[in-house]
Amino acid sequence: MTKPMVVTPTYNERENIAPLVERLIAHDLQVLVVDDGSPDGTAALARQAGAQVLERTGKLGLASAYVAGFERALELGAERVVQMDADLSHDPDDVPRLVAAEADLALGSRYVKGGGTRNWPLNRRLLSRGGSLYSRLMLGLPQRDLTGGFKCWDAGLLREVLSRPVRSQGYAFQVEMTLRAVRAGARVIEVPILFTERVEGASKMSRDIAIEAALVIPLLRFREG
Repeated sequence: MTKPMVVTPTYNERENIAPLVERLIAHDLQVLVVDDGSPDGTAALARQAGAQVLERTGKLGLASAYVAGFERALELGAERVVQMDADLSHDPDDVPRLVAAEADLALGSRYVKGGGTRNWPLNRRLLSRGGSLYSRLMLGLPQRDLTGGFKCWDAGLLREVLSRPVRSQGYAFQVEMTLRAVRAGARVIEVPILFTERVEGASKMSRDIAIEAALVIPLLRFREG
């Protein structure tokens, strides 16, 4: 059986990438880093640590980075594909629990019993919880954490979900992908995780991404219907 493959997009993550890759490899996982031309040498450090690297020519967006990484992972024959942040806010030691979950899609969830966040300012907590609640109400989904980016996909489901172009970025991308899985009849479960605010580097979240999500999510009800 092919080892599960972890896909993680990067831009200027030199402080975090080697520890992340090393910890994932210790769990007998393959790692694919999708780097958007980081000027700080992230791609080279990822290779030195043992990851495969897909280098792109510039900052082309989170959604397109994930899609490119997913497509490469499927080409390489991965049967389970994990997506996660590169900044160690998602704990590499949680990946085996997501991989082992009996589901087509396992969501690393901050908002189910046993999950939570650490060292997040109030505005980020409100934005994240509010975004998930808004998405649930707009789209009629039961999952409690819809804006998170820590997930494990069955390869067959991921192929189906990617059979049509993905239109969203940021939070909305995460919501769109889960919505497609649910509407495809997939078994989706939430696995509790503790999300920790990054220690090194700068957050990629922006006001524009949040606004885009607020505008796009209601449209997903009709696009993905």
